[in-house]
Amino acid sequence: MKEVKIYNSYGNKLETFKPIKENEVSMYVCGPTVYDEPHIGNMRPVIVFDVWRRLFLALGYKVTYVSNYTDVDDKIIKRAKSLGISEKQLTQDVIKAFRKDVDDVNSLQPDFTPTPTSYMSQIISYVKDLVDSGHAYISNEDVYFRVSSVPCYGELSGNTIETLISGARIDINSNKESPLDFALWKKTDEGIKWNSPFGEGRPGWHTECCVMINSIFSSQHGLIDIHGGGFDLKFPHHENEIAQSRAHNGNRLANYWIHNGFINIDNQKMSKSLGNVLSAKEVIAKWGGMPFRLMVLNTHYRSPLSFTTETIEEATRSYTKIASTYKNLAVKLQLLDVDLKSLKGEGEEAFLNEMCNDLNTPNALTIVYGELKADNMLLRNKNVSIEELKKAFAKLQDYLFILGIKVDYPLLSLDDKKIYKEYMLAKEAKDFTKSDELRNELIKRNIF
Repeated sequence: MKEVKIYNSYGNKLETFKPIKENEVSMYVCGPTVYDEPHIGNMRPVIVFDVWRRLFLALGYKVTYVSNYTDVDDKIIKRAKSLGISEKQLTQDVIKAFRKDVDDVNSLQPDFTPTPTSYMSQIISYVKDLVDSGHAYISNEDVYFRVSSVPCYGELSGNTIETLISGARIDINSNKESPLDFALWKKTDEGIKWNSPFGEGRPGWHTECCVMINSIFSSQHGLIDIHGGGFDLKFPHHENEIAQSRAHNGNRLANYWIHNGFINIDNQKMSKSLGNVLSAKEVIAKWGGMPFRLMVLNTHYRSPLSFTTETIEEATRSYTKIASTYKNLAVKLQLLDVDLKSLKGEGEEAFLNEMCNDLNTPNALTIVYGELKADNMLLRNKNVSIEELKKAFAKLQDYLFILGIKVDYPLLSLDDKKIYKEYMLAKEAKDFTKSDELRNELIKRNIF
């Protein structure tokens, strides 16, 4: 198996990937809180971790990929109330929209998409375990995690308990023993709620992911290979997840923590207060899912990405070049009666080296663009061999699969092939009237 290097946010260093189970990868990526339509920032982890998944699949790993939808939250309660609909209706509508956006950027749907509302009994049991073990306490029907019970708190973010406490704003009315303690269960009189040994309420955000990982990956005692999400989740969300897993399972939840950078708008932070939030649906409708995906991959996943008219239009031009070359290769090979489904690449070393080096997609794409030039020269060469064309197509096909760049090419019928051959004969005979007529027909059939 080819060596993969991952920049592990746990320790902030590049590490060689070593799976818990041989030739298998377990991945969990924090999904959205489904209270409003997805924005382009939501799509960056969708694309980034999809490429990680595709890379492992291409290398021969069996991948179990999980990404949740947070379907219980204050924001959900507030928005559902403002719209005059149930929380369930709101979350179902947003999940449906999110899944469509995932499809539109050609990301594979997760193997599992758990929601907290589907794991409530497990969440309540998990919280009770933490209370019983002394890692959590009940205060006025709320339940808080006792951060001081985990000496290594701050191991992901590099924060210390002392530093965090000194910088914390202490609420004199708080029921918490420490300002750092975080809610595992919240008493609530509004919105959806459940009965529990602690009182009527709902779970805290940080606990939900822990429980779902613990349940889905129970055979691994709640320890997974990779946990991913946006950089903003590193602290406190992921830090708090680790603390609970240390307390409940005695492990750090994941061996590798991967965080992607933000998407900014014209080099400004995207936020509702600035009024510059771009919905994924609108961007995809205007420029297309593939140009947007390509724009994301043009920047290394850990770096900030600025969405501008220039960056998306550049990606659009690049995608047009990729699609044109791939399509032309597909047509050429079909005219030579080659079965495209039978073609398999051999794993291009230079491309894989870049992808296996912490998912260096910008460098990998540079290799792809170089291949496009070579492929177009092959297509113009009248003496090119079938084997050369087959190899070029298979190589490009492999690149596009790993990057998740979808290109539709026409499947030629016998009639299509007949018209194309007639077109070539007319062109060679310099019968421009007939060749133009046949060319227009081929354009209608999406062959040109």
